Amino acid sequence: MAHSTLSQISVTVPVGSDCSLRRSVFKTNSINFHDKSWAPMLALNFKTKNGKSRDWQILCMSVQQASVPKVAVSPLELEDAKEPPLNLHKPKEPYTATIVSVDRLVGPKAPGETCHIVIDHGGNVPYWEGQSYGVIPSGENPKKPGMPHNVRLYSIASTRYGDFFDGKTASLCVRRAVYYDPETGKEDPSKNGVCSNFLCNSKPGDKIQITGPSGKIMLLPEDNPNATHIMIATGTGVAPYRGYLRRMFMESVPTFKFGGLAWLFLGVANTDSLLYDEEFSKYLQDYPDNFRYDKALSREQKNKSGGKMYVQDKIEEYSDEIFRLLDNGAHIYFCGLKGMMPGIQETLKRVAEERGESWDEKLSQLKKNKQWHVEVY
Repeated sequence: MAHSTLSQISVTVPVGSDCSLRRSVFKTNSINFHDKSWAPMLALNFKTKNGKSRDWQILCMSVQQASVPKVAVSPLELEDAKEPPLNLHKPKEPYTATIVSVDRLVGPKAPGETCHIVIDHGGNVPYWEGQSYGVIPSGENPKKPGMPHNVRLYSIASTRYGDFFDGKTASLCVRRAVYYDPETGKEDPSKNGVCSNFLCNSKPGDKIQITGPSGKIMLLPEDNPNATHIMIATGTGVAPYRGYLRRMFMESVPTFKFGGLAWLFLGVANTDSLLYDEEFSKYLQDYPDNFRYDKALSREQKNKSGGKMYVQDKIEEYSDEIFRLLDNGAHIYFCGLKGMMPGIQETLKRVAEERGESWDEKLSQLKKNKQWHVEVY
C-alpha cells in the first residue's frame, strides 16, 4: 500500500564546473520504487573544462507510487483457516515451548520493568492476532502442594507469523509484578507476581509450558480492509495492537491489504515507559495517512485541567472525531489494567451527553454491531 506519490524528480546540474555528476545530486532517501512508469532515457551533452564533450544519459522517472517495502511471511497456509484456533493445548496437557529471547523494553527512568519475550512454539501452537497464551510457571502451587501453578493469561504481542515471520514464534509483553512493603518500603519477594517474574527471569533455551491459544473478543476484523480501528491501551495492554499494526504495516500478507485508519492511544507513566515506540513511530513516518499515534504520559504531560494526563484525557481531546468515526462503523478496542475502564467510560458518557446522546444506548448499539472490544485484567 502506497502512502505517497512522487510526480516528478528533478536533477540539478552545477553550471560552469567540471560536469562530473556528484552522487550527492541523487538523494534517494532509501525510497523503494514499485509500480514504476519509466520515461525514455534523456541524452545530455556537456562540455568540460578542457573542451571535451561528455555524453550523459539521465533516466527520467515518472514515479506513480513510492511504496514502503513489506516483509514476506510464511507459511501462507496460516491464512487458510476460517475460524481462529482455540485451546489446542489445555492446562492438563500444555505444550513445552522454548524461550528464544528476553529483552527489557523500557528505559532507566521507567517505574518497574517490562520485557519483550519471544517463545518458540515450532508452529505447533498457531494463533491469530488478538489472542492470548496461557503460561504455567515452573514450581508447585503453594496453595496446592504437589500441584503445578495456575495458568496465567498473556495477550500475544506478535502476528501469527511471529517476530521472525516464519510462523514458529510468539511474543509476550510482560511487566514484572513486584510488591513493596508499604511500611518498610522494601521489596517482598514472597508476594511478587509468580508468573511475570518467572518469565522476565527466563533465559534463552529455557523450557516453558504454554496453553491455548484463547480469546475471540480482540480478534482483528478483516472483512473490511479499509475500516477504522481505534486502539486504546495502558502499559502492556498495547500487546495485541503491536500484532495488529505489524500485520497492517510491516508484513506482506496477500489476503489482507490494509487501507484504512489505525489510531493508537497509549497511556504510560513517562517517555522511558513507552513500549515499541520505535516501531510505532516508523509506521507514523511511513504511513501518515493510515496511522495515528497519541501518547498519554501521566508524569510528563498535563491535561486541560492541569492534572496528570491519562489516556481518557487524550480520548476527550479527540472525542468529537472519535464519536464521528464510531458513527461511521469504526471498531474501538480497550486493553490493559481493568482500572482504566471506569475513567474512560465516564469520559465517553460525559461527551455523549454533551452531544445530546444517551451513552447507554450508544454503547448498546456498538456492542450489537460488534464494534466494541474490551480485554482488561
